[in-house]
Amino acid sequence: MVFLFKDKSVVNILFLVLLSIGVHFHFFTSNPVLLINTNDGVLPLLMQRYLTNINPNFLFILYMAALLIQAIRLNFLFIEVKLFQQADYTVAMTYVLLSGLFLPWCNITPALLANFLLIWLVIKIVQLYNQPKPKEVLFNIGILTGISMIAYHPIALMMMVIVFALAILRPFKLQEWFVLIMGILVPYYFLGAWLFVTDQLNAIIQYLPELDFEIPKFIFNKSFIISLSVFVVSFLAGFIYWQQFNSRLVIQTRKNWSVLLLMSLFLIGVPFVFKSVGFEASFICIVPVSAIVSNAFSYPRRPIFPNFLFLLFILAIVYNYWDLVNN
Repeated sequence: MVFLFKDKSVVNILFLVLLSIGVHFHFFTSNPVLLINTNDGVLPLLMQRYLTNINPNFLFILYMAALLIQAIRLNFLFIEVKLFQQADYTVAMTYVLLSGLFLPWCNITPALLANFLLIWLVIKIVQLYNQPKPKEVLFNIGILTGISMIAYHPIALMMMVIVFALAILRPFKLQEWFVLIMGILVPYYFLGAWLFVTDQLNAIIQYLPELDFEIPKFIFNKSFIISLSVFVVSFLAGFIYWQQFNSRLVIQTRKNWSVLLLMSLFLIGVPFVFKSVGFEASFICIVPVSAIVSNAFSYPRRPIFPNFLFLLFILAIVYNYWDLVNN
Protein backbone atom coordinates (compact mmCIF):
# COMPACT_ATOMS: atom_id res chain seq x y z
CA MET A 1 0.00 0.00 0.00
CA VAL A 2 2.89 2.39 0.67
CA PHE A 3 3.74 2.58 -3.04
CA LEU A 4 0.46 4.44 -3.62
CA PHE A 5 1.94 7.42 -1.75
CA LYS A 6 5.49 7.34 -3.16
CA ASP A 7 4.68 9.64 -6.04
CA LYS A 8 3.95 13.36 -6.31
CA SER A 9 0.64 13.38 -8.12
CA VAL A 10 -2.83 14.83 -7.58
CA VAL A 11 -4.14 11.26 -7.49
CA ASN A 12 -2.23 10.76 -4.24
CA ILE A 13 -4.53 13.27 -2.56
CA LEU A 14 -7.47 11.01 -3.44
CA PHE A 15 -5.58 8.06 -1.92
CA LEU A 16 -4.95 10.20 1.15
CA VAL A 17 -8.66 10.96 1.53
CA LEU A 18 -9.49 7.26 1.20
CA LEU A 19 -6.81 6.39 3.75
CA SER A 20 -8.17 8.92 6.26
CA ILE A 21 -11.66 7.48 5.84
CA GLY A 22 -10.29 3.96 6.35
CA VAL A 23 -8.20 4.91 9.40
CA HIS A 24 -11.18 6.63 11.00
CA PHE A 25 -13.81 4.10 9.93
CA HIS A 26 -15.24 4.23 13.45
CA PHE A 27 -16.69 7.66 12.68
CA PHE A 28 -19.44 5.93 10.69
CA THR A 29 -20.86 4.58 13.94
CA SER A 30 -19.79 7.29 16.39
CA ASN A 31 -18.94 10.87 15.51
CA PRO A 32 -15.93 12.58 17.12
CA VAL A 33 -16.72 14.43 20.32
CA LEU A 34 -15.41 17.63 21.85
CA LEU A 35 -12.68 17.14 24.46
CA ILE A 36 -12.05 20.54 25.99
CA ASN A 37 -10.30 21.77 29.11
CA THR A 38 -11.05 25.47 29.45
CA ASN A 39 -7.90 26.00 31.56
CA ASP A 40 -5.62 25.36 28.58
CA GLY A 41 -5.89 28.75 26.88
CA VAL A 42 -8.12 30.93 24.74
CA LEU A 43 -8.63 28.35 21.99
CA PRO A 44 -10.54 25.89 24.24
CA LEU A 45 -12.78 28.76 25.39
CA LEU A 46 -13.60 29.66 21.79
CA MET A 47 -14.25 26.03 20.95
CA GLN A 48 -16.59 25.67 23.91
CA ARG A 49 -18.51 28.75 22.86
CA TYR A 50 -18.88 28.01 19.15
CA LEU A 51 -18.67 24.21 18.79
CA THR A 52 -20.60 22.88 21.79
CA ASN A 53 -24.09 22.82 20.32
CA ILE A 54 -23.42 22.17 16.63
CA ASN A 55 -24.53 19.14 14.63
CA PRO A 56 -22.37 16.07 15.42
CA ASN A 57 -22.06 15.38 11.69
CA PHE A 58 -20.29 18.72 11.32
CA LEU A 59 -17.72 17.59 13.88
CA PHE A 60 -16.90 14.65 11.61
CA ILE A 61 -16.43 17.00 8.65
CA LEU A 62 -14.37 19.42 10.77
CA TYR A 63 -12.05 16.68 12.01
CA MET A 64 -11.45 15.15 8.58
CA ALA A 65 -10.96 18.55 6.92
CA ALA A 66 -8.50 19.72 9.59
CA LEU A 67 -6.58 16.43 9.44
CA LEU A 68 -6.24 16.40 5.65
CA ILE A 69 -5.35 20.09 5.35
CA GLN A 70 -2.66 19.75 8.00
CA ALA A 71 -1.25 16.54 6.49
CA ILE A 72 -1.06 17.97 2.97
CA ARG A 73 0.36 21.33 4.10
CA LEU A 74 3.04 19.65 6.18
CA ASN A 75 3.89 17.35 3.28
CA PHE A 76 4.29 20.27 0.88
CA LEU A 77 6.45 22.12 3.40
CA PHE A 78 8.92 19.27 3.73
CA ILE A 79 9.06 18.91 -0.04
CA GLU A 80 9.81 22.64 -0.41
CA VAL A 81 12.71 22.53 2.06
CA LYS A 82 14.00 19.25 0.55
CA LEU A 83 14.05 17.23 3.76
CA PHE A 84 13.70 14.04 1.71
CA GLN A 85 15.56 12.83 -1.35
CA GLN A 86 12.35 12.31 -3.29
CA ALA A 87 9.05 14.18 -3.39
CA ASP A 88 6.11 12.01 -2.36
CA TYR A 89 3.17 11.89 0.04
CA THR A 90 4.62 9.63 2.71
CA VAL A 91 4.66 12.43 5.32
CA ALA A 92 0.95 13.08 4.80
CA MET A 93 0.29 9.33 4.88
CA THR A 94 2.20 9.03 8.16
CA TYR A 95 0.33 12.00 9.64
CA VAL A 96 -3.01 10.31 8.92
CA LEU A 97 -1.85 6.93 10.27
CA LEU A 98 -0.57 8.47 13.50
CA SER A 99 -3.85 10.33 14.02
CA GLY A 100 -5.70 7.02 14.36
CA LEU A 101 -3.42 5.30 16.86
CA PHE A 102 -4.99 6.58 20.08
CA LEU A 103 -8.68 7.15 20.79
CA PRO A 104 -8.17 10.61 22.43
CA TRP A 105 -6.48 11.74 19.18
CA CYS A 106 -9.65 10.96 17.23
CA ASN A 107 -11.74 13.75 18.74
CA ILE A 108 -12.13 17.47 18.28
CA THR A 109 -9.58 18.87 20.70
CA PRO A 110 -7.69 22.15 21.04
CA ALA A 111 -4.54 20.22 20.11
CA LEU A 112 -6.08 19.33 16.74
CA LEU A 113 -6.74 22.97 15.86
CA ALA A 114 -3.52 24.17 17.51
CA ASN A 115 -1.58 22.12 14.96
CA PHE A 116 -2.43 24.78 12.38
CA LEU A 117 -0.44 27.26 14.46
CA LEU A 118 2.31 24.72 15.06
CA ILE A 119 2.74 23.99 11.35
CA TRP A 120 2.85 27.73 10.67
CA LEU A 121 5.58 28.01 13.30
CA VAL A 122 7.58 25.19 11.69
CA ILE A 123 7.34 26.99 8.34
CA LYS A 124 8.95 30.06 9.89
CA ILE A 125 11.65 28.09 11.72
CA VAL A 126 12.93 26.25 8.63
CA GLN A 127 13.40 29.62 6.90
CA LEU A 128 16.03 30.78 9.39
CA TYR A 129 19.21 29.21 8.05
CA ASN A 130 19.79 31.24 4.87
CA GLN A 131 17.53 34.15 5.75
CA PRO A 132 18.93 37.52 4.53
CA LYS A 133 16.68 39.38 7.00
CA PRO A 134 16.72 37.13 10.08
CA LYS A 135 15.48 39.77 12.52
CA GLU A 136 12.18 40.12 10.69
CA VAL A 137 11.65 36.35 10.64
CA LEU A 138 12.69 36.00 14.28
CA PHE A 139 10.29 38.73 15.34
CA ASN A 140 7.48 36.98 13.47
CA ILE A 141 8.45 33.67 15.08
CA GLY A 142 8.35 35.34 18.50
CA ILE A 143 4.93 36.91 17.90
CA LEU A 144 3.52 33.64 16.55
CA THR A 145 4.94 31.76 19.55
CA GLY A 146 3.39 34.23 21.99
CA ILE A 147 0.00 34.05 20.27
CA SER A 148 0.18 30.25 20.16
CA MET A 149 0.96 30.07 23.89
CA ILE A 150 -2.00 32.28 24.71
CA ALA A 151 -4.21 30.25 22.40
CA TYR A 152 -3.09 26.83 23.70
CA HIS A 153 -0.76 26.59 26.69
CA PRO A 154 1.02 23.29 25.85
CA ILE A 155 2.63 24.98 22.83
CA ALA A 156 4.76 26.83 25.41
CA LEU A 157 7.25 23.95 25.08
CA MET A 158 8.04 25.37 21.65
CA MET A 159 9.94 28.15 23.42
CA MET A 160 12.66 25.63 24.27
CA VAL A 161 12.61 24.28 20.73
CA ILE A 162 12.98 27.77 19.28
CA VAL A 163 15.92 28.53 21.59
CA PHE A 164 17.71 25.41 20.37
CA ALA A 165 16.68 26.12 16.76
CA LEU A 166 18.17 29.61 16.88
CA ALA A 167 21.39 28.21 18.38
CA ILE A 168 21.57 25.50 15.71
CA LEU A 169 20.48 27.43 12.62
CA ARG A 170 22.06 30.83 13.24
CA PRO A 171 25.46 32.08 14.44
CA PHE A 172 25.17 33.75 17.83
CA LYS A 173 24.14 37.40 17.62
CA LEU A 174 22.81 39.03 20.78
CA GLN A 175 20.52 41.38 18.81
CA GLU A 176 18.72 38.43 17.20
CA TRP A 177 18.03 36.88 20.60
CA PHE A 178 16.59 40.18 21.88
CA VAL A 179 14.38 40.44 18.78
CA LEU A 180 13.04 36.93 19.40
CA ILE A 181 12.31 37.65 23.08
CA MET A 182 10.60 40.93 22.19
CA GLY A 183 8.42 39.12 19.66
CA ILE A 184 7.31 36.57 22.27
CA LEU A 185 6.46 39.33 24.77
CA VAL A 186 4.49 41.53 22.34
CA PRO A 187 1.23 39.47 22.45
CA TYR A 188 1.40 39.41 26.24
CA TYR A 189 2.01 43.18 26.28
CA PHE A 190 -1.18 43.86 24.30
CA LEU A 191 -3.10 41.27 26.31
CA GLY A 192 -1.97 42.89 29.56
CA ALA A 193 -2.88 46.35 28.24
CA TRP A 194 -6.37 45.18 27.31
CA LEU A 195 -6.87 43.51 30.69
CA PHE A 196 -5.64 46.66 32.47
CA VAL A 197 -8.03 48.90 30.54
CA THR A 198 -10.96 46.58 31.31
CA ASP A 199 -9.90 46.31 34.98
CA GLN A 200 -9.19 42.56 34.72
CA LEU A 201 -5.42 42.57 35.16
CA ASN A 202 -5.63 39.94 37.91
CA ALA A 203 -6.96 37.51 35.29
CA ILE A 204 -3.69 37.54 33.34
CA ILE A 205 -2.52 34.49 35.26
CA GLN A 206 -5.19 32.50 33.41
CA TYR A 207 -3.32 33.15 30.15
CA LEU A 208 0.00 31.83 31.45
CA PRO A 209 0.94 28.15 31.12
CA GLU A 210 0.73 26.25 34.39
CA LEU A 211 3.46 23.63 34.71
CA ASP A 212 3.11 20.49 36.78
CA PHE A 213 5.91 17.95 36.40
CA GLU A 214 4.35 14.59 37.24
CA ILE A 215 3.59 11.26 35.64
CA PRO A 216 0.04 11.39 34.19
CA LYS A 217 -2.43 8.63 34.97
CA PHE A 218 -2.65 6.63 31.75
CA ILE A 219 -5.04 3.73 31.36
CA PHE A 220 -2.63 0.94 30.45
CA ASN A 221 -5.10 -1.42 28.83
CA LYS A 222 -4.23 -3.75 25.95
CA SER A 223 -5.36 -1.23 23.34
CA PHE A 224 -3.12 1.53 24.69
CA ILE A 225 -0.10 -0.78 24.99
CA ILE A 226 -0.48 -1.97 21.37
CA SER A 227 -0.79 1.59 20.05
CA LEU A 228 2.13 2.81 22.15
CA SER A 229 4.26 -0.10 20.93
CA VAL A 230 3.53 0.70 17.28
CA PHE A 231 4.26 4.38 17.95
CA VAL A 232 7.64 3.61 19.57
CA VAL A 233 8.65 1.03 16.94
CA SER A 234 7.77 3.34 14.05
CA PHE A 235 9.58 6.30 15.66
CA LEU A 236 12.74 4.26 16.29
CA ALA A 237 12.63 2.84 12.77
CA GLY A 238 12.29 6.32 11.29
CA PHE A 239 15.13 7.58 13.48
CA ILE A 240 17.42 4.71 12.40
CA TYR A 241 16.78 5.32 8.70
CA TRP A 242 17.29 9.05 9.22
CA GLN A 243 20.66 8.35 10.84
CA GLN A 244 21.73 6.23 7.87
CA PHE A 245 20.96 8.91 5.29
CA ASN A 246 21.62 12.06 7.36
CA SER A 247 25.29 12.30 6.34
CA ARG A 248 24.30 12.50 2.66
CA LEU A 249 22.19 15.61 3.18
CA VAL A 250 23.35 19.21 2.90
CA ILE A 251 24.13 21.15 6.09
CA GLN A 252 20.90 23.17 6.07
CA THR A 253 18.76 20.04 5.75
CA ARG A 254 20.67 18.23 8.51
CA LYS A 255 20.15 21.18 10.86
CA ASN A 256 16.43 21.31 10.06
CA TRP A 257 16.21 17.59 10.84
CA SER A 258 17.94 18.21 14.18
CA VAL A 259 15.33 20.83 15.05
CA LEU A 260 12.48 18.45 14.13
CA LEU A 261 14.01 15.72 16.28
CA LEU A 262 14.27 18.07 19.28
CA MET A 263 10.74 19.27 18.63
CA SER A 264 9.50 15.66 18.66
CA LEU A 265 11.20 14.87 21.97
CA PHE A 266 9.87 18.02 23.65
CA LEU A 267 6.27 17.74 22.42
CA ILE A 268 5.97 14.04 23.25
CA GLY A 269 6.41 15.11 26.87
CA VAL A 270 3.41 17.48 26.92
CA PRO A 271 1.24 15.28 29.23
CA PHE A 272 4.14 15.07 31.70
CA VAL A 273 4.70 18.83 31.94
CA PHE A 274 1.38 20.67 31.92
CA LYS A 275 -1.13 20.55 34.70
CA SER A 276 -4.65 19.31 33.97
CA VAL A 277 -4.00 18.34 30.32
CA GLY A 278 -5.01 14.87 29.17
CA PHE A 279 -3.39 12.51 26.73
CA GLU A 280 -5.27 14.22 23.89
CA ALA A 281 -2.89 17.21 24.28
CA SER A 282 -0.02 15.06 22.99
CA PHE A 283 -1.64 15.17 19.54
CA ILE A 284 0.54 18.20 18.78
CA CYS A 285 3.58 15.93 18.73
CA ILE A 286 2.54 14.29 15.44
CA VAL A 287 3.63 17.39 13.49
CA PRO A 288 7.36 16.64 13.93
CA VAL A 289 6.96 12.91 14.64
CA SER A 290 5.29 12.31 11.28
CA ALA A 291 8.45 13.60 9.59
CA ILE A 292 10.69 11.27 11.63
CA VAL A 293 8.49 8.20 11.12
CA SER A 294 8.06 8.83 7.39
CA ASN A 295 11.78 8.07 6.94
CA ALA A 296 10.91 4.42 7.52
CA PHE A 297 8.45 4.61 4.62
CA SER A 298 10.54 6.73 2.23
CA TYR A 299 14.12 5.44 2.39
CA PRO A 300 14.00 1.61 2.25
CA ARG A 301 14.62 0.42 -1.32
CA ARG A 302 12.69 -2.79 -0.83
CA PRO A 303 9.00 -2.44 0.05
CA ILE A 304 8.97 -5.26 2.62
CA PHE A 305 9.62 -3.22 5.76
CA PRO A 306 7.51 -0.14 4.81
CA ASN A 307 4.55 -2.40 4.02
CA PHE A 308 5.09 -4.34 7.26
CA LEU A 309 5.11 -1.10 9.25
CA PHE A 310 2.01 0.11 7.40
CA LEU A 311 0.31 -3.17 8.27
CA LEU A 312 1.23 -2.74 11.94
CA PHE A 313 -0.50 0.64 11.95
CA ILE A 314 -3.63 -0.75 10.30
CA LEU A 315 -3.84 -3.77 12.61
CA ALA A 316 -3.42 -1.58 15.71
CA ILE A 317 -6.09 0.84 14.49
CA VAL A 318 -8.55 -1.95 13.63
CA TYR A 319 -7.98 -3.63 16.99
CA ASN A 320 -8.47 -0.39 18.91
CA TYR A 321 -11.75 0.56 17.27
CA TRP A 322 -13.33 -2.78 16.45
CA ASP A 323 -15.28 -2.94 19.70
CA LEU A 324 -16.33 0.68 19.27
CA VAL A 325 -17.77 -0.10 15.83
CA ASN A 326 -19.60 -3.24 16.97
CA ASN A 327 -21.18 -1.60 20.01
